[in-house]
Amino acid sequence: MCDEIPIEKGGRRGRTVPVSLAAGMVLAHDITEVRTDFNGTGAFKGRAFKKGHIVKEEDIPHLLRLGKENLYVLDLAPDEMHEEEAAAIMADSLMGGGVETGACREGKINIISSIEGLLMIDKKALMEFNMQGEVMCATLHDRTVVKKGQTVAATRAIPLIVARQTVECAAGIARENGGIIKVTPIRRPKTGIVITGSEVFSGRIMDSFAPVIRKKIEALGGEIIGISYAPDDESFIEARLREFLEKGADLLIATGGMSVDPDDVTRFAIRKLGAHNITYGAAVLPGSMFLAAYVDNGKGVAIPVLGVPTCAMYGKTTVLDLVLPRVLAGEEIGRKELAELGHGGLCLHCEVCRWPVCPFGKF
Repeated sequence: MCDEIPIEKGGRRGRTVPVSLAAGMVLAHDITEVRTDFNGTGAFKGRAFKKGHIVKEEDIPHLLRLGKENLYVLDLAPDEMHEEEAAAIMADSLMGGGVETGACREGKINIISSIEGLLMIDKKALMEFNMQGEVMCATLHDRTVVKKGQTVAATRAIPLIVARQTVECAAGIARENGGIIKVTPIRRPKTGIVITGSEVFSGRIMDSFAPVIRKKIEALGGEIIGISYAPDDESFIEARLREFLEKGADLLIATGGMSVDPDDVTRFAIRKLGAHNITYGAAVLPGSMFLAAYVDNGKGVAIPVLGVPTCAMYGKTTVLDLVLPRVLAGEEIGRKELAELGHGGLCLHCEVCRWPVCPFGKF
């Protein structure tokens, strides 16, 4: 953290200057305009210039028409800057990849996603940035799936005039971390799905898993290269997964058979496939029996393998919705990542599901 700057530095300094000499100076107060119609009655009364406006040469004729011969303006010391200059510096420093800035309005600049993808926030650096005082940045939650053109953050100086050192210090924190806000593209996967369970494989019950998984994959722009059904036999399940791997799948999903029942052998089949970095169990409800692993596709590429528990078949929003975009954004999911989901990982099972506009998965 930089050296602390006092919030008040002895009061704002102001002076009166002729309008003709005011270009480049900062208005210390609002200026009202009244326009009348031909009958002389008041047709409009409102703000013509806002407090904090930097007077431009083209403003001077307008100000003179308003009867302003002199203006009360603020002096900027060399160690100070106007809120708009501060916002521009901070917005530039905050941006990583996949984002751009909007226009500065009333001292605030929005940071906007320039692509569809996964929002990544360096929460530690953001906290340090906001600890500087007199400056701020607010963002959407980390790991939010965002659309192109969506506002993901906004920044501004809090007072009209801010200490230059404060702004430069905050911007330096952001730059040292390579930007605090970025959007990472989500890969469009070629997915092989194995639905496990002897009752489904034998036709005793109808499969309800495939439509759910298909919908989630296609919502992220992915492709289903095949769906296979397997009994509760680890060799059979392993063979179906390997077939999809050989067909070029870059995401494998096995559904069901993830609990501690003796017939639930899906996780053992995944291990038999040669998967590594296997993590069984997530701090999420619904979805605690989720499994994440990786398997070599024979070309030196680690392919994610997701073991999805039965809750994903009937729960509208589950652990799969939280993990899938992160996997497709290239994030490796292991014990730490699944444990972190515990904060915010309890679904409230609302009567009307409004996810992702809800606390679930926000940490």
